[in-house]
Amino acid sequence: MDILTIGAILLILMLLMLSGGVWIAMTLAICGWVGQAFFTSSQPGLNLFSAFWESNASWELAALPLFIWMGEILFRTKLSEEMFTGLAPWLNRVPGRLFHTTILGCGIFGSVSGSSAATCATIAKVSLPELKKRGYDETLAIGSLATAGTLGILIPPSITMVVYAVAADASIIRIFLAGFLPALVLMTLFSGYIAIWSLRNKHKMPPSEPVTTLAEKLRLSKNLIPCALLIVFICWSLVAGWATATECAAYGVVGAVALAAWSRSLTWENFRESLFGATRTSCMIMFILAGAAFLTKTMAFTGIPRELAEWVSSMNLSPYALIACLIVVYLVLGTALDGISMIVLTAAVVMPMIQKAGFDLVWFGIFIILLISIAEVTPPVGFNLFVLQNMTGKDSNLIAKAAIPFFFCLVVCIVLITAFPEIVTVFPDAVMGKQK
Repeated sequence: MDILTIGAILLILMLLMLSGGVWIAMTLAICGWVGQAFFTSSQPGLNLFSAFWESNASWELAALPLFIWMGEILFRTKLSEEMFTGLAPWLNRVPGRLFHTTILGCGIFGSVSGSSAATCATIAKVSLPELKKRGYDETLAIGSLATAGTLGILIPPSITMVVYAVAADASIIRIFLAGFLPALVLMTLFSGYIAIWSLRNKHKMPPSEPVTTLAEKLRLSKNLIPCALLIVFICWSLVAGWATATECAAYGVVGAVALAAWSRSLTWENFRESLFGATRTSCMIMFILAGAAFLTKTMAFTGIPRELAEWVSSMNLSPYALIACLIVVYLVLGTALDGISMIVLTAAVVMPMIQKAGFDLVWFGIFIILLISIAEVTPPVGFNLFVLQNMTGKDSNLIAKAAIPFFFCLVVCIVLITAFPEIVTVFPDAVMGKQK
């Protein structure tokens, strides 16, 4: 049976199970099992156990439940409410007002976590209840979180960037530096859309906060100081090399507990609820990761990613036609694979094509990470969609629909860095000098 037929069968099976209400992780694992049992000579049982173990037995992944727990503590002890109270007076005259906290929060937290799922889950836990309570449109908030959560893999340090650098034999530091300006452009596009939406839909915006004097703003801002200091400490610890991302996550939990105790809002009951909430969310994400890892093994055994890449190579396209074709290939792969797997399974074929076409490997790294960001919000296997589905109880297709405007912001960012590659290369060139 040819590769395209196998891929079509697995995709149809996945869609049928998802539409039938089968758990997401189980759907991914079942599709992986069917693919290996019927279309390869491998042992699906053995690969299932190894995939589940390998995907979760990771020191870096330990940061995920810790960051989620930090978000749960901030949410359940009212520290997040105090933070929003302090922000509200300063954003009162900005179109979109507190909607921008989802973008800013994902940008700041993404620089710490390095994970799209952790960024999306943590900021959603803190911001969604507050925005909903204050009367903000929930659909726009969910759509912005689904896409802004992808800043976790675009803003360094990012595990995906490290994997790409190793696969492409490129400088990790240059790729880290190259991510900052595109991330800033993307955040500007997201916030720009929110501002435009709020101006065109004033009837959906809550009433403005009461006008306050500068002295009153400063008084209310004291609510911002504790959480802001915690975030700055975590970011600085990571940037200065004092701690790894996982250690920073542990500091974040300790800091959140200390702040909650200091503000006298910590009780045994909300501590217990935060722990259980973090456990539920973390187990959900890790179960999905395990199912995705098993499906990735199936994709590798069937050879679908490599076949697609070799098909593109055989067409002998012009440089920009090659880029257009790779966009389609990676978007197709993104419906079934996570970002790291997309890079690993296609690198051997794609990297020589890119070098032959004259593209900078550092630029292509940011390009492919933006494509992975799109895959994170593309059904049927958009990982951020699953995270928000489990957190909000809303259907993943509704969340994907809410994310469509921000999806196009991602597309615009890709167009911009393709038309003006200096957006990616100028910062690493300025810091480290141009590569010879």
